[in-house]
Amino acid sequence: MSVNYAAGLSPYADKGKCGLPEIFDPPDELERKIHQLADLIQNSFNVVFHTGAGISTASGIPDFRGPNGVWTMEERGLVPKFDTTFENAKPSKTHMALLELHRVGILHFLVSQNIDGLHMRSGFPRDKLAELHGNMFVEECMKCGKQYVRDTVVGTMGLKPTGRLCDVSKHRGLRSCRCGKLMDTILDWEDSLPDRDLNLASEASRRASLSITLGTSLQIKPSGDLPLLTKKKGGKLVIVNLQPTKHVSLRQEPLFPQCFAFSSSGAAPSLGKRSSR
Repeated sequence: MSVNYAAGLSPYADKGKCGLPEIFDPPDELERKIHQLADLIQNSFNVVFHTGAGISTASGIPDFRGPNGVWTMEERGLVPKFDTTFENAKPSKTHMALLELHRVGILHFLVSQNIDGLHMRSGFPRDKLAELHGNMFVEECMKCGKQYVRDTVVGTMGLKPTGRLCDVSKHRGLRSCRCGKLMDTILDWEDSLPDRDLNLASEASRRASLSITLGTSLQIKPSGDLPLLTKKKGGKLVIVNLQPTKHVSLRQEPLFPQCFAFSSSGAAPSLGKRSSR
């Protein structure tokens, strides 16, 4: 790994619940729930997706709290396994499916906690994407805010200077940036979320008639609470994850504890479904 993201973060004790067992549905049950989800999407006028590290495991990048996740292995005193580098990782079928859902007008906005850059590398448009925790391939001018997307990881983390300068020149009456310093966009544990991305994600979640979360345990705030804004505004919430998540009670469905949870403004039954991790 050209940049060890986990090792680059500051020490932090409370990383949430790690290593919970994954639950898989039998094929017939999975098929039934796929059709149920398809019907929900077809009957929704504004669909927003929220993605976490679970959708990138198929690309060779480990998640954080899965059975072999980065934080899980750390708790066990083991070193996580990486099957690729950030530069060599390719968007998974899930990334490409999300892009296609946007192209056909179904997916209206995408909110991601991932820093691997795979959504942008899939071709997903930046103006329809909020990257709440940053992007390993993006650096931003500290003065004018211009962002630069690189082919390789920028080399620092924690909103630190990368050693490069902004190249914005005077244009159409606007002042030049005068060589503002560039910084990475990767958040450390205590950093605030970027205003632009957080505001867009919050507004999109409030407007959504259906929010769907993929591959996230929803343990990190405030990112993990954004899908609840849809529910609070009377919309529906679908949680797709192999492990239990924060926002669904185990008491609601003992057979399939929150692996695929449908919820609305009323009670939220848990239905248990395999995700695309």
